[in-house]
Amino acid sequence: MISHKHRTPLFRLGDIVATPGAVSLLERTDTHPLDLLLRHMRGDWGTVSEADAIANRLAVEQGSRLLSVYLLGTPSEVLWIITEAGRHATTLLLPTEY
Repeated sequence: MISHKHRTPLFRLGDIVATPGAVSLLERTDTHPLDLLLRHMRGDWGTVSEADAIANRLAVEQGSRLLSVYLLGTPSEVLWIITEAGRHATTLLLPTEY
């Protein structure tokens, strides 16, 4: 089982990109994207559902898509981080931009 306290990355991110909405949210909440990317890579998926947490644990082993959900600022301000299957890219985005 994957612990949320991993100090080393569980997977690679590939190219990192962010949507305009994600950049705006990060700036407004004074959040450094590296902090969230490190959490994502270490298995701290944020506030994902239990089903998504299980899917992420399997995805680490199988190389499929990973999703983290982080609340920034007010509870209604949500940032997603998605690492694609094959680990070629990771995107920071708002749920409305999916």
